[in-house]
Amino acid sequence: MNAHSPKDTNRPSGQRILALWFPYLGTERILRQRLGRLWRSRPQAARPPLVVSHRENNTQRIAALDEQAEKLRLKPGMGLADARAMHPGIEVVEADPAADRRLLGSLADWCDRYTPLVALDGAEGLFLDITGCAHLFGGEKALLDDLLARFFHQGFDVRAGLASTPGAAWAAARYRSSAIIEAGNEERMLGPLPLAALRLEPKTVAGLESVGLRTADAILRSSRAPLARRFGATLLARIDQALGRIEEAISPRLPVATLSVERHLAEPVVLMEDIERLVRLLATSLKADLERRGEGARSLQLLLFRVDGMVSRIGVGTSRPLRAAEQVARLFHERLTALDGALEAGYGFDLLRLSVLATAPFDMAQADLAGDVAQGEEDLALFVDRISARLGAQTVHRPAIVESHVPERTVARQSFAMTVGATALRALPAEALERPIRLLAHPEQIEVMAAEIPEGPPARFRWRRVFHDVARAEGPERIAPEWWHENADTPTRDYFRIEDHDGRRYWLFREGFYAEGKPHPRWFMQGLFA
Repeated sequence: MNAHSPKDTNRPSGQRILALWFPYLGTERILRQRLGRLWRSRPQAARPPLVVSHRENNTQRIAALDEQAEKLRLKPGMGLADARAMHPGIEVVEADPAADRRLLGSLADWCDRYTPLVALDGAEGLFLDITGCAHLFGGEKALLDDLLARFFHQGFDVRAGLASTPGAAWAAARYRSSAIIEAGNEERMLGPLPLAALRLEPKTVAGLESVGLRTADAILRSSRAPLARRFGATLLARIDQALGRIEEAISPRLPVATLSVERHLAEPVVLMEDIERLVRLLATSLKADLERRGEGARSLQLLLFRVDGMVSRIGVGTSRPLRAAEQVARLFHERLTALDGALEAGYGFDLLRLSVLATAPFDMAQADLAGDVAQGEEDLALFVDRISARLGAQTVHRPAIVESHVPERTVARQSFAMTVGATALRALPAEALERPIRLLAHPEQIEVMAAEIPEGPPARFRWRRVFHDVARAEGPERIAPEWWHENADTPTRDYFRIEDHDGRRYWLFREGFYAEGKPHPRWFMQGLFA
């Protein structure tokens, strides 16, 4: 291996970036909708050139075009009126940027089969960090050939470039399609290319060409200081990024899984039974990795890659760290059963990947002399996980104590997984024993006919159209508003434990005080005692 020159000391060691460019993405989306996903691999009847237009500065301009329109020397940015005057037979369709973004996102999902580090590059490109992945596919050329062939059969014309930096890969994809640039050859590859290959702004390109600098090589051989003074530091940054002198990171569009196992299939699977069998095998492989790390899975995701480019993501969560293959398979069985009919296998799935998105330390339970481990809470957690996988994560709740002295805020419903081992399992405070067994979700206003003024309990009140005469009362218990949550003028509450003549016991409160010249305070029902 040759040693790098001092200027290359910041080059990421062994990094390999694959850039993809879809020059006809906008028109290919339309043709796929009309003619099917595999339209490019089937002979088609003659059709007019297709152009996608959008409005720019009150003028309709070409946003995208297909190969036929490109052969007519039409270009993006050209006025639509001029294009129609030159070629009246072209077909024009209004642009749909949102649909194009969704399509590019689905293509990025599909590229996860090669690497989890996939980033979007503008509206027509992708970056794939395949560092350390190429050997899984037989080398870089084999990976590139496989990717291009699969995209062709899906109906996409894609240009690819592979290099050690995102900048060099980007240039190779657009100006030297399907090129593999060996590490250290970036400058030689970039030299004869036009200035746009350095990802410069059109204004900067025009300024450089005006002084006779028309190729990347002309820039690379020029003095840096005059270039920086006249055209700014961005120009030098783009050069250094392309050559690997400074690092340029790509941001994956999705979080990278902590652990992943996958199975490539020679024959695609369609039946749900086959998918579940493969999930069990993948979970068995995953268990060994989790045991080595001393962890269990809290969130898992199953990725199903269809042969026609569609990707299905199926996730499950667990209340406790989990690593047993049978339990993982059971959760995905529930999830797949719930999706029955919604999961379209199409021509089948040729790649399955099981990923752990979140982990937690796995505490080993101590068995007794008979070899049994106390189940209790663990059985409940597994039962809840199965229900959540079938019906949704927010299906099962349990009450959890909240740090608040306002009664309706002291208990909240939380997802079961959030409360396991947390505040839901701790003892109630002593004062809670004086609280009613049932609290209303929201205090309900009552009508008080008579009350001891200024701070006494009511003598008679009406609640839900029924009158109650008070036989006994205890209180008041004063609860001030939480100033960090409430408004400055939120009134204080005085609570009373009330028993009527029929022996029914209630928890009421008065909001505010009786005062001369002010409105009478309001009374509310908060809860009922046993």
